Amino acid sequence: MHAAFFLLLSASFARFLIRHPGEPRTPWIVALSVLLALLYVLPYALPHALSPAPATRPPRQLLWLAAVVATWVVLVVLAPSFAWCSVPLLYTGLRTLPTRAALLLVTFLTGLVVVAQLRLSHGFDPTLVLAPPAVAAVATAVFVHTQRQTDRQRALIEDLVRTRRELAATERREGALAERQRLSMEIHDTLAQGLSSQRMLLQAADRTWESDPEAARRHVRTAADVAARGLAETRRFVDDLAPPQFDGGARLEDALRALAASGAAEGTGVPVLFHVDGVPVPLPDGVRAALLRIAQGALANVREHAGAATAALTLSYLGDQVVLDVADDGRGFAPGAPGGPGAPPGPAGGRGHGLPAMRARVRQLGGSLTIESAPGEGTVVSACIPLEPQ
Repeated sequence: MHAAFFLLLSASFARFLIRHPGEPRTPWIVALSVLLALLYVLPYALPHALSPAPATRPPRQLLWLAAVVATWVVLVVLAPSFAWCSVPLLYTGLRTLPTRAALLLVTFLTGLVVVAQLRLSHGFDPTLVLAPPAVAAVATAVFVHTQRQTDRQRALIEDLVRTRRELAATERREGALAERQRLSMEIHDTLAQGLSSQRMLLQAADRTWESDPEAARRHVRTAADVAARGLAETRRFVDDLAPPQFDGGARLEDALRALAASGAAEGTGVPVLFHVDGVPVPLPDGVRAALLRIAQGALANVREHAGAATAALTLSYLGDQVVLDVADDGRGFAPGAPGGPGAPPGPAGGRGHGLPAMRARVRQLGGSLTIESAPGEGTVVSACIPLEPQ
């Protein structure tokens, strides 16, 4: 559009010099042409004078447009051939003014073009009267339609950007909540259970300190081992890595076998048997960690609440899923009763967080947790997690 303006201005100026050489008005035409060219490029030489929206155009922008139109009008009055410069000025007005004011300017420019064309003709020509309004109407309609589409697209982009920001904020909040839940489950299944075992061992050592010093020292050493494992877990939390039982690429069944053996070594009086069914397959890190934490939490419940004589860990590979069963022959409970599955957690600092944490872990992996129990008949906790096809 800028190139078209200067091309039409140069062509009109050249036509005037060719058709009217040596006329007294020539210096005025030269001066006004140069002034019109300078005024046209002024906003682009001073970009700070522009404003992004027509409704907020500063007064100097409107003064500039008025100066350009006034200079062009004087030129057209002195030399009608300069009327062709109205096409770029039409779009300049549409870009600068609000729609209604721009339509009034277009009407004025079109009327002046018709008058100028009739002055250049040797007689009345209907096309000179009808063609400029028709061209101006089409050009204005196209511009207004395009401008409306642009405004709608701008509004849509703003909505998308705002929605993306809101979604990002929501994801950050959900991520923070998920991380808090993850840390809560990790602490409950590792550090809290380790501290509970240490307390039981130290209490046992205190009871036998006088009567059986060797047994008391054995309990203290075992408590120290439990504390060392808890320290390793704590450091692992800081590094946000997999459970330390899987260091060196250890398999889940090896970690569960060591867990079952450690229960007897800690002197809790609950022997744990471990068994594997099916053909073991490589498991994702998330599945391995979840099943190990579930086993730790379930065995901690057995030691603290079940009053069981024996417990059993069974890991079953069933092709499209892996199942972990933790069974005991303890006192059992009524599901749904206070403290049982589905019951709300206890007060802050109390018990009742183990089963909800297990459910949350299994749910995150698309699996299910089942608890079968009855008073006096023991308890079976079963975690089933689907596997991706090999």
